[in-house]
Amino acid sequence: MKMPRKLTIANLPTNIEHLKRLSSELGNVAIYLKRDDQTGTEVSGNKIRKLEFAIAEAIDNGYDTLITCGAVQSNHARATAAAAAKIGLKCHLILRGSNEDVFEGNYFLDGLFGASIDIVSSEEFKNIDTLLKAKQDELETKGRKGYVLPIGASNGIGGFGYFHAMNEILEQEKYLGIHFDAIVTTVGSAGTFAGLLYANTLVKNDAVVYGINISADREYFAGETKKIIAEMNDYTGENISLSYDEIPIINGYAGRGYGLSTKDEIDFIKYIASLEGVALDPVYTGKAFYGLYNEIKKGNLSNHKNILFIHTGGIFGWKAEQRDIIKNF
Repeated sequence: MKMPRKLTIANLPTNIEHLKRLSSELGNVAIYLKRDDQTGTEVSGNKIRKLEFAIAEAIDNGYDTLITCGAVQSNHARATAAAAAKIGLKCHLILRGSNEDVFEGNYFLDGLFGASIDIVSSEEFKNIDTLLKAKQDELETKGRKGYVLPIGASNGIGGFGYFHAMNEILEQEKYLGIHFDAIVTTVGSAGTFAGLLYANTLVKNDAVVYGINISADREYFAGETKKIIAEMNDYTGENISLSYDEIPIINGYAGRGYGLSTKDEIDFIKYIASLEGVALDPVYTGKAFYGLYNEIKKGNLSNHKNILFIHTGGIFGWKAEQRDIIKNF
């Protein structure tokens, strides 16, 4: 099978930890955490795995600038800015926000890493593909060559980051003497989920790879997953195709929507932090892990004994609104 080239930027492999106290509380199930929040300080989180493949493709094709987009506190945008600085490429970000956004967290780090930043409104961001193409064309007039990455680096080339991660997990299973019969990840743009699902299907691993969507709905992300898998086939020459019923996305935990939190979600994040010394984030891992916890409590995952949750990072993205809930405990 053909595999695209990758760079080495992230600190890999990431550790797998047993959440002993949480597992004891839930009973009859062992919960493990894949610490992809520890891929690196500046590049922390899941996005850098995808970027290792995408940036290699950009370099191999003579691009000198990375162009991407996201919310103003985007982990992907921050990881792209940091990776570009490490490799010696320019970076341009188009971020959804307003001039009133506090220059903190990921937004601050974007600037610290030297990225050029355009802030656009939510209405303007609806035409993000047009905006990205316009920025690429603008750079071309200046003699530069811009490589466009979608939100979350969630496309065919980015999917190989978690194809590679699945192979890493299978090797760690041998070392740990554990077989994970379920692997669970957040679905925020579908690239991480699609990469895991693609590899799991290709190697005929018998684990179930679950996604828990934290925005939109199951139908939308099932479609995005199928699209990314089709793009990955273009690279590998394989013919992996899954029906909607073969794409296990657990719906119902998007809460108030992307980047918005409920008190129950924040209370749960605080509970896990005090129980296990693990910091989840309110946008991605907090919602998805809250979903996993509730699905186990409801008995919906009772057929699984060893569950691995992918901690995809996000520590820099806490906003004042969410921090204030913690402060007011």
